[in-house]
Amino acid sequence: MTLDAVARLILDEAGDLRGRVLVLDDRGGALTQAVVDAPDGAVRAWCDDIRDADALPVGSGLSSPTDPAVRSAELVLARLPTSLGALEDLCQLAAASASPELRFVAGGRVKHMMTSQNDVLRRYFADVRASRGRDKCRVLEASGRLDVTPTWPRSRHLPALDLTVWAHGRVFNTNRLDAGTALLVDALERSLPRASAGSASGAGRALDLGCGSGIVATWLARRGWATTASDVSWAAVDSTRLTAEANDQQVTVVQRDGLGWAAEASLELIVTNPPFHDGAAKDSTPTLDAIADAGRVLRPGGEFWCVFNSHLPYLRTLAESVGPTSIVARDRHYTVTRSVHR
Repeated sequence: MTLDAVARLILDEAGDLRGRVLVLDDRGGALTQAVVDAPDGAVRAWCDDIRDADALPVGSGLSSPTDPAVRSAELVLARLPTSLGALEDLCQLAAASASPELRFVAGGRVKHMMTSQNDVLRRYFADVRASRGRDKCRVLEASGRLDVTPTWPRSRHLPALDLTVWAHGRVFNTNRLDAGTALLVDALERSLPRASAGSASGAGRALDLGCGSGIVATWLARRGWATTASDVSWAAVDSTRLTAEANDQQVTVVQRDGLGWAAEASLELIVTNPPFHDGAAKDSTPTLDAIADAGRVLRPGGEFWCVFNSHLPYLRTLAESVGPTSIVARDRHYTVTRSVHR
């Protein structure tokens, strides 16, 4: 495991690694491994993304951010997320420690940092300082934990869909209805069957792939679909669970990567509003991998619905991997497609 410039600066600014160390959202596991290798260190780590969690050194990972090990941390190391809501999530998690000597040390690339990140830290810590820049990276260090009531997850009622939506701070668009999802749901409303009253089988088996706050999954469940929702993010999975419960809907929620876990020919419907960023970097690879595997998971005649930024070249891949593909809706920014598995 190779330390990048951000991780090296975090470790240098953190200094003494003896004691109870908690590493948050380590990418690739190198930062956690460095603490494991330090003398007299006791490290545990938690990652929101299941792919990052799988890369952690054996025995260091926590299965939940509510694990008691979080409350005993004396030093918390993390990478700064680009989203302020995600940073608030991390601050809440770090500030859950009962240690009076708690230090929170988080680093990032200078080009992705902003002064508003300092403002977020000051809501949770009395003392906040920035390191000198090095290799185009910088670290923020916070101490003096404040007694602050957690503000995430938060709920919001969406009148357009008559849904109450819950979300953690790091979830895409938090508890708001983004334009892509709005266009997708409107297209689904006009095209998808609703289970008839008293139907024992419902409308069929559906998957909301990359469920976020659970808007689409809960909407599908309300229309009679036997719905599963999946996401790589713990925060998204927990948000979807809260959203489904708030609207009295039954949704099976799982934290999984892609479609590899799903059985062959097990679904009539897959719906997705996939990300095309991985952190600050553009990356369509996970979406393209899911599209490539969708034909295996769908039953013959099953449908794959996708909304994406119109500039992305997904149409040919959808047609080749899933089946005949049509554009159902399009506006200035987004395209909704329907692919029917052969």
